[in-house]
Amino acid sequence: MMQHQVNVSARFNPETLERVLRVVRHRGFQVCSMNMEAATDAQNINIELTVASPRSVDLLFSQLSKLVDVAHVAICQSAATSQQIRV
Repeated sequence: MMQHQVNVSARFNPETLERVLRVVRHRGFQVCSMNMEAATDAQNINIELTVASPRSVDLLFSQLSKLVDVAHVAICQSAATSQQIRV
């Protein structure tokens, strides 16, 4: 499974985070970590997500970019994760 670091800049509205997380879930990605903070102008937010999925991150990028409050989406990092089974 691949992990991807996704940065989203968006207008601050109460429903913005819910919309972003819904798109992530509907596109088959799992949230591994998340950080959200107000931007310097206090009218925008920056959301940093680490997501995992065997699917291509390009689909997630295009769907997040279409959200009405989203101004910018950036894919910063991709890394393969290994799963280990301990006996």
